[in-house]
Amino acid sequence: MKILVDEMDDGWDEKLRGLGYDAYSVKKLITEGKNLRTDYSVINYAKENGMILITRDTESGQACAENNLPCILIDNNEIFKIIVEKLKQF
Repeated sequence: MKILVDEMDDGWDEKLRGLGYDAYSVKKLITEGKNLRTDYSVINYAKENGMILITRDTESGQACAENNLPCILIDNNEIFKIIVEKLKQF
């Protein structure tokens, strides 16, 4: 399973690799010369390379959902669910 971590969460790729995942960072790929400056380019790159996109970008998450592309959207709703679960521990 290949994972593509969107630009704003650069560094998660390294943490995921540390856990044994095949993870890449949009930011690092741009540094290597890949043309990934737009949401479309990022989504298309993930699709062409059989990757799961991890993003906080709602538009990218919606685009993935509309096109049946694997994506993990970390939006405010997901963060809120985590907060509620942690509050239950108290």
